Amino acid sequence: MNRQLNVGFMNNYSDGLLPENDLHRKIIHIDMDAFYASVETRDHPNLRNKALVIGQDPRQNHGHGVVATANYVARKYGVHSAMPSIKAFRLVPKSKLVFMKPDFAKYRRVSAEIHEMMHEVTDVVESIALDEAYLDVTENKMGQDSTVQIAIDLQNRIRKEVGLNCSFGATYNKFLAKMGSEYSKPFGRTVILPSEARGFLARQKISRFHGIGPKTEQRLAELGVYTGQGLQQMHVRELIKHFNRMGYQMAEHANGIDLSPVVPDDERNRKSIGVERTYEPCVYNEQTALTNIRNYVNEVAKKLQELNLFASTVVLKIRNNDFETVTKRQKLEHATNNPLDIYESARDLFNPLSESFLNDGIRLLGVTATDFTEAEFENIALDLFSN
Repeated sequence: MNRQLNVGFMNNYSDGLLPENDLHRKIIHIDMDAFYASVETRDHPNLRNKALVIGQDPRQNHGHGVVATANYVARKYGVHSAMPSIKAFRLVPKSKLVFMKPDFAKYRRVSAEIHEMMHEVTDVVESIALDEAYLDVTENKMGQDSTVQIAIDLQNRIRKEVGLNCSFGATYNKFLAKMGSEYSKPFGRTVILPSEARGFLARQKISRFHGIGPKTEQRLAELGVYTGQGLQQMHVRELIKHFNRMGYQMAEHANGIDLSPVVPDDERNRKSIGVERTYEPCVYNEQTALTNIRNYVNEVAKKLQELNLFASTVVLKIRNNDFETVTKRQKLEHATNNPLDIYESARDLFNPLSESFLNDGIRLLGVTATDFTEAEFENIALDLFSN
């Protein structure tokens, strides 16, 4: 993927408002396939044809528990992460179903082994979770010009030496790379050339755009937008009118633009600011839980503003009456210290967990802001926001 001219990226509706694209970078996103479940299947081959669910068995836990992940056999029955375990139990034939408690110490060891392989390719590795990372291989330790060959070699090495499958997206920016790795799982290989980016994005459903949640998807549907093509056809000003700053980023992404760099792990600010509270008695009311989350967000945002810090990631921690703890994180579209942005993210993390945890009783809730960066602002004229 050599440097190419920025041709074909500015549609008729941008009026030159979108930034000039950067096509010279070589970015890979590696995403392990059903990571926790795949590790267990590797270590227990007798589970290979079973519907393996990583999480508490509701039959042994008073009907409680949440799915951490599931293998692809279980997913064929509709099981997915964050689903109440009791629902997974009802979806899968009992002769096929196996529940297994997660072994996070083992998963961290396996993840470290995989990340070591990534660092043998490039030092510019940004870990997102135990099972995924971005690599900038524009300059790499292999002396290899082909981004695709680097990705294939790494994928094959992980399969051979670790015994696990992963998928990758190879392209020129982070947004497209992540979209590519999710495009053809499992063991997927998606290459998106600059000349193909807008066409690829035009065909994607809005739900596949990272950062667009169910509520934003619904609002876009009300505007008649269901695919990337619909976003491409909307004027940038119109998107900003309806979605403010997020609308501008939607326009960027729909046109294959993402200028955010891959930030190496050793350069990332790992400090965090958070608030958590333990309840006695437990919380069973959704509105009470959301109010508490909002209060914690306000405390976190106030501290961020006092220190002039901007957070890129929001983390929600929740524990039920059986002391089962789940921690979920979400990367924000923009670094922020705005309480409304942080609350929206925390609420989105809470919603899929709320039913099962409220039924059990919430013993602890916490909100943390992390991955601090300096604020980055677009040079947008003020009249961009006018009617």
